[in-house]
Order: sequence, then structure tokens, then C-alpha cells
Amino acid sequence: MTKIWDQAPHNAFTDLARHDGRWHVAFREGSAHVSPDGKIRVIRSKKGVQWEPWLLLERAGDDLRDPKLSVNPNGDLVLLAAAARPSGHQTMMWTLPNAVPKPVADLNYWLWRIAWRGREAFGIGYRTSKDQRGVRLYKFNGAEFVSWVDDLNVDGYPNESAIRFRGDGTAIALLRRDPGNGMVGVAKPPYREWTWHETNARVGGPNFIALPDGRFVAAVRLYDGAQRTSLCWFEPEKAALTEFLKLPSSGDSSYAGMAVDGRELLVSYYSSHEGKTAIYLARVNWK
Repeated sequence: MTKIWDQAPHNAFTDLARHDGRWHVAFREGSAHVSPDGKIRVIRSKKGVQWEPWLLLERAGDDLRDPKLSVNPNGDLVLLAAAARPSGHQTMMWTLPNAVPKPVADLNYWLWRIAWRGREAFGIGYRTSKDQRGVRLYKFNGAEFVSWVDDLNVDGYPNESAIRFRGDGTAIALLRRDPGNGMVGVAKPPYREWTWHETNARVGGPNFIALPDGRFVAAVRLYDGAQRTSLCWFEPEKAALTEFLKLPSSGDSSYAGMAVDGRELLVSYYSSHEGKTAIYLARVNWK
């Protein structure tokens, strides 16, 4: 594990992607965990050892939060983030390095993370209004994100999520739900009908990835005992998460980006275990 950035008072909420021969890590810089001055910083590195600043995205009056990176079918690096305002939350999308964002999804539905399948992308947006809760599935149709399933019918307060696809097209979703345990959703194309099961753990900032051998690894914040960022074997069929590695972390932490690099699993995350919230990169041999 290596600290790769700590220059802002609060550095948090990461994601990781490989693009154009470089690793990119995106995260929020601000004066606190929640503050009106949130900006999105993107740093990059050829080998993941020495990192350089690349982009700083900011919008007057917006607290930009929780950036997510992906590479679209055209080979462009895409960034999603939420603009938090007194009037609500609006998800914004940038095609990098173009710094002109456009709003996507519905106001007060936070489109958390997307996954590409061919030229389509899918992601779960959660309702941010305190008096109304719910999650819906969005689909990118080549021009815009449209509501594909208006209500995924998950009780409690469902929110942060990740979707991945198996080789046969089956969609798997790992969903945070407060204050209860997380939920696992499964759907076959065209992803109109979902089946949900409760997991065995409460999770925060869920993300997961398929290893070359077909196993799923999830990076989550765990709450049993001390809060921490951990890697877990994720078995969707059993709705089970089994912790196998606690990353150096505690307290305000998690929100990981994940990528496979040969025999190593790269994990970006943030933590406050050294006092100040900072951005870290872990390398884990998955063999």
C-alpha cells in the first residue's frame, strides 16, 4: 500500500481506470467530508508508481462528489460525478480531457456508477430526497441516459451500487442499503426484471470486479466492529461476502477503484488511519 495523494484538507472517494497507456485515479478534494467546495482531481501515472496531476474539475456553486471513471466504446475516458447543490443533486458527465460537463439522469437521482456492455451502459441511480427513497436503473442509449426500470423495488434506503456483467450477459449488482445489510441483484437481458437478495454484511462504497479466473472480488467498507476498507470474495449466487484482506484503513475510508494488472489487483481507496484523509493505492497478488 502506498499513499499517492494528500494535498487537500480532505481527499476522498476514489476511482481507477487504465486509459491511453496510463493509470488514472480520480477523487474529490475539499475542506471536509461534506463541504460546499468539492472539486474533482484526476492524477495519472504510467506504471502506477510516480503520479502527476492531470486535471482539476470544478464548478462554481457545486460540491462535486464521488467521481467514477470508465472507458466508453469509442475509447474515450468518461467521468461521472454528482453536483451537490442546495436545490438537490445532479449527476454530471465529462468526456476527458474535455472539461465541459453535461447533466445526465434525473435531478435528485444520483447515478452512482455505470458499466458498459457493448455500446450500451447501465447504472443504478438512487433518490437523494430525504422524504422519498428508491432506486431506478438507467440505460445509455448512445445519446443520453434514460430510465430503464423506474423502480427496482428495494426497501429501506438503497443507494450506492456497482453493476458488472458475466460472459453470458447476466447483470450482477451489489447495492448499499442503510441501515441494513447490502443487497445483491441479478437480471438477464434486457434487464427489465431483477431478483434481489440480502447479503450477509452491511457495506459502504461497494465496488467489485471479475478476476481472470472468473471469481469476483469486492472492495467495501465494513461496519462490524471497527470501520475499515476490506477486500472480500463475492459470491452473488449465495449473496455472500467473505473478507480475506483488510487494507490499511480505519474510520473515514473506502470508496475504492479496482483494476486487474497482470497477476495483481490494483485498488485505489481513501482512508484516515494516518490522521489526515489521503488517497492510497494497494497492489494485491490475486493468484
